Amino acid sequence: MADHARSTDPAVQAQLDRLWALSPGADILGLERISELLARIGNPHLHLPPVLHVAGTNGKGSTCAFLRAAIEAAGYTTHVYSSPHLVRFNERIRLNGSLIDDAELAPLLAEVLDAGGDIGASFFEVTTAAAFLAFSRTPADACIVEVGLGGRLDATNVIADPIVTGIAQLGIDHERFLGSDPEGIAAEKAGIAKPHVPLVTMRYPPKIEARIAAVARTAGAPVAAEGGHWFWAAEADHVTYRDTAGKVTTPLPRLVGPHQPGNLALAIAMLRHQRALTIPPVAYAAAAEGATWPARMQRLGDGPLTRLLPAGSEVWLDGGHNPAAGTAIAAALGSQHQEGWHLIVGMLSNKDPRGLLAPIAPLAEQLIAVPVPHHEHHAPTDLAAIAKSLGMSARTAATVPNALRHLAKSDASRRVLILGSLYLAGEVLAANDELPT
Repeated sequence: MADHARSTDPAVQAQLDRLWALSPGADILGLERISELLARIGNPHLHLPPVLHVAGTNGKGSTCAFLRAAIEAAGYTTHVYSSPHLVRFNERIRLNGSLIDDAELAPLLAEVLDAGGDIGASFFEVTTAAAFLAFSRTPADACIVEVGLGGRLDATNVIADPIVTGIAQLGIDHERFLGSDPEGIAAEKAGIAKPHVPLVTMRYPPKIEARIAAVARTAGAPVAAEGGHWFWAAEADHVTYRDTAGKVTTPLPRLVGPHQPGNLALAIAMLRHQRALTIPPVAYAAAAEGATWPARMQRLGDGPLTRLLPAGSEVWLDGGHNPAAGTAIAAALGSQHQEGWHLIVGMLSNKDPRGLLAPIAPLAEQLIAVPVPHHEHHAPTDLAAIAKSLGMSARTAATVPNALRHLAKSDASRRVLILGSLYLAGEVLAANDELPT
């Protein structure tokens, strides 16, 4: 599925147009092209601040947000590379806590494209090279790198000596590239393991844990697994983490959902299993309360979209788009309200609507299916048919605003969740004037 990016800055847009013309979404996994591209620009990946490398199907973005919040609360500076962006391309590259400026981004992209325009590098490979070039030129104490797709053959896996690696929640996604075998997917994610570098993992079924351990053993990486090397528990008002070095207690995460304490615990475990940064316990508490991650069970504020609904309504946004996300979202909805949710759903054509919606259906009053602008997507009529087969009332709308206007025909307040695609989430955030910062 092709990446898509637009910018209001003409200089940035000119480079994004070049990138689009050279590589219209050619996703071919492998390290050959990114390695050649990086070599042409001086191998910036060999000159990065200490790297924390995070893979996973779901939760890796939230884990990176907790890592960043803890590192910054400890008084350090950090860069962050993440994907995809929601509204602005700049969101992918964060320098010392701030999104990269347009004035810096445009020449950076130009430099990479000028150097490697004949390689046929993908959108993500060019973006990765640009991020590493920016990170190598700007001093910082740490660098958080989120895997784009898989792990073993992901462009970010050119990093040879991170200070720690981690794997978040696992599930099935990107079947075209990673297949649908859970053990095979786990092996691909574990491909970020590096010799003598701790690989920190969550709790998985025994066969998955065994496969990850085998990959790590081959790589020469020690595994720090949840349930064996570290433990956590969420109580009514706090999270308790413990390992051989002792116990840490934090408030419950500000990020919504019963899965978020586990992501926080993974971030704590990663930081406590590396030696380059000293993180005091108070920083973990600050991370729990301060980490934000847009479009992950985010309640939208007052804005042009939310004002379309009657007073007292709630509008939530989540970019979840796979079965594991559906399970997590259902648990989060249940923790907020038991039922009566109105869903507005748009999904890319390579995603599994039934897998996402089946766990959520018992909590939903109705579903309104919409297209995902500028991307190949499931026809809204098809999404509505799937929703009906799951027992939901369903209809279609041409846009998210139109769907909200339909819900506003009743004077009653509504509980609305917009979900199904991070690209759709970006459109919603832009329309509601809530740009990620």
